[in-house]
Amino acid sequence: MACRISELVVDCRDPEALAAFWCEVLGFKVLDRDGEAVEIGPPEGGGGLQPTLVFDRTDEPKAGKLRLHFDVNATDRDQDAELERLLAAGARHADVGQTGEESWVVLQDPEGNEFCLLRSRLA
Repeated sequence: MACRISELVVDCRDPEALAAFWCEVLGFKVLDRDGEAVEIGPPEGGGGLQPTLVFDRTDEPKAGKLRLHFDVNATDRDQDAELERLLAAGARHADVGQTGEESWVVLQDPEGNEFCLLRSRLA
């Protein structure tokens, strides 16, 4: 028997705002609120193969580039259209030293956490 990732926990200053952003990005919904943490996941609920995300409140500021980040793929549009949607939802471009020749776009969520929008579309 092997383990699987069931939850990814993200420390943040405003769990509600960050959960709302990532719900918009991923098509997720709020599954639970526990104290100062908000858990989001697929509309059919957590516990499946896709991990849920838990946003946990902290007062510590983000320092430097993240050692772990999310990669996302559009499911129903091309990369340019998805980039427009993500920017409208509150994402910002991020510079982590890319050359401009990459097939992905580096972005930040509203709290500055980096993530990448990949070119390929997932079914």
